[in-house]
Amino acid sequence: MDLPDVIDHTLSMPGAEQTTPFGPDTLVFKVGGKMFALTTPGEYPARLNLKCDPDRAIELRDEHPAILPGYHMNKRHWNTLVLDGSLPSSLIRELINHSYQLVTGKPRKQNR
Repeated sequence: MDLPDVIDHTLSMPGAEQTTPFGPDTLVFKVGGKMFALTTPGEYPARLNLKCDPDRAIELRDEHPAILPGYHMNKRHWNTLVLDGSLPSSLIRELINHSYQLVTGKPRKQNR
């Protein structure tokens, strides 16, 4: 899954909006005014910060070298995914959905 696919999936979430509160180089995805994802499109490989349950965040970091503590974020609640092709697309989608759910408190219909 490459960055354009990630952005498309992120924006497909109900109520999701793309903003640039930290300047034009950082895309921040919010729902209800709360951030659930962010990326800097000029980076290579692309990276995506996502909110994550703290216990799950640790498990994911242990299982996947391309999942790191959240860069410039609260490392307990955020992970950085390195989009280098090593993470399955299904896992990336699942983690975007998980981040969205943590912010909204609601699972997407397809995940219920």
